[in-house]
Amino acid sequence: MAEIIQERIEDRIPELEQLERVGLFSRAEIKAIIKKASDLEYKIQRRALFKEDFINYIQYEINLLELIQRRRTRIKYSFKKDEIEHSIVHRIQGVFRRASAKWKDDVQLWLSYVVFCKKWATKAQLSKVFSAMLAIHSNKPALWIMAAKWEMEDRLSSESARQLFLRALRFHPECPKLYQEYFRMELMHAEKLRKEKQEFEKADMDMGSFDHSEEILNGELARIIYKNSISKIKGAEFHVSLLSIAQLFDFAKDLQKEIYDDLQAMHTDDPLTWDYVARRELEIQSQPGDEQPLTKQAKAVEVGRREERCCAVYEEAVKTLPTEGMWKCYINFCLERFSKKTSSEFLRGKRLERTMISFRKAHELKLLSESQYKQWIELLLPRDFFTEALEVAEAGIELFKESVTMWQMKLQVLIASKSPDIAMFVEEAFVHLKPQVCLPLWISWAEWSEGAQSHEDTEAIFKKAILAITGTSSVTLKDNYLDWAYRIGGNKKARTVFKSLQENRPFSVDFFRKMIQFEKEQPPELLGLQACATCALVLRLSLNFQSCLRLLSSWDFRHVMLWPALMNPARWQT
Repeated sequence: MAEIIQERIEDRIPELEQLERVGLFSRAEIKAIIKKASDLEYKIQRRALFKEDFINYIQYEINLLELIQRRRTRIKYSFKKDEIEHSIVHRIQGVFRRASAKWKDDVQLWLSYVVFCKKWATKAQLSKVFSAMLAIHSNKPALWIMAAKWEMEDRLSSESARQLFLRALRFHPECPKLYQEYFRMELMHAEKLRKEKQEFEKADMDMGSFDHSEEILNGELARIIYKNSISKIKGAEFHVSLLSIAQLFDFAKDLQKEIYDDLQAMHTDDPLTWDYVARRELEIQSQPGDEQPLTKQAKAVEVGRREERCCAVYEEAVKTLPTEGMWKCYINFCLERFSKKTSSEFLRGKRLERTMISFRKAHELKLLSESQYKQWIELLLPRDFFTEALEVAEAGIELFKESVTMWQMKLQVLIASKSPDIAMFVEEAFVHLKPQVCLPLWISWAEWSEGAQSHEDTEAIFKKAILAITGTSSVTLKDNYLDWAYRIGGNKKARTVFKSLQENRPFSVDFFRKMIQFEKEQPPELLGLQACATCALVLRLSLNFQSCLRLLSSWDFRHVMLWPALMNPARWQT
């Protein structure tokens, strides 16, 4: 092994001599490089090989390359690259080849190899890397797409990219992403050919070598891919994705129309189809021939007309396809439009009215989901529609009795409307819900009580909650209880609560850290004593040694009587 390492070090001598001769490195730096390289070589030549050693070797060599580049820029020297950089790049490639042969399944290692080759190596070398990687990881479509994209965009080789996609589809005949990217690539290729033809015609050059037919220039290859893909992959979502790609290319109008017509014919019973058809109305002008600049009021009127056309399509859709999914698309559209900023009060009012009507109609048909009831209430509350919000919350609870979200939304309505029945309502909720999911209700009830009731009432709520909530959820509850105690009674009240909860499991380092932070805010003369008291509690509760040291790391206390105990890890045995 020593002879091999010595030989590899000797192979470096020409480049190191050049580095010293041209003034990029000093003699001392060259010696340091040789020493470091020897250490790294020993690690990758020994019998037991570790991936981290190869990664460290590669990283060191890349850092060396980057340092050489920076120094070249500083002294403005750009010669001797063949003798210096190229030999280092070749050596790194050799290490990458060994590592990737040893750990073939490590995709991240292959990707690092690809990134290195993109930055430092030749295009031919990168093609070989992609070929080797895909031979092993042919089951990963993303790698095929990456290789094809590189062939298309960096090497400008449409034919190589096409061959890669065809090979990938043999391994993954039903992969939507592969078809989407292949479809996009063929449209990009057609666009590139059209631009080349335009340049030939503009320069009045002989087009004898340009033998591409009009069908190819109009995206016929992409149309073939589209036809093959929809025969294997069903569903409106995939169909819409291809249409969205085709719309990026202006020359493919005929293809866009064909895909759009097929979408309507093949997926009439899919909500996504109706959703797409309706949203297209936003892009269509009411008067296509009128290109005069519009005033703000005229723009608002035009947007209103487009939205009315969209809603007309949605109304037809929910009659043809009265499902929860279709109503969800309709309501989401209304909410999106309502969230758009506008200075027109008329347009904003119409959007609000339209959204409310869509919610009410879906509710009458019992086609609203739990999340949509929540959205409806959130829409009503800021506008002080408390009566309707309460009716909606009650309807949601009737349908989703075991949903803590719906009970919490009704609690928010009762709080906002200043109802006197809050306590009774919460007690009713606890009857229907499992204790482990009630944490949000307890916290909301306590927060309301803090502002509306006495401290005794609020503390009673926290104490009930501590008894009812167990497991990891109690950690959050204890933190909230301690925060409330400190807000209303300072350190004295916080200590009382802390002592009452210190034995409650599960323990939390954050809980103790919070108490320490409160103690740090008291006068300095009391700081050290309380630090010892808190650490004693931590010690008694058998939290681990490192956790206690982290708790003490920010302290600057004078009383160090506890340190002998802390420094004895045997005391920390459970």
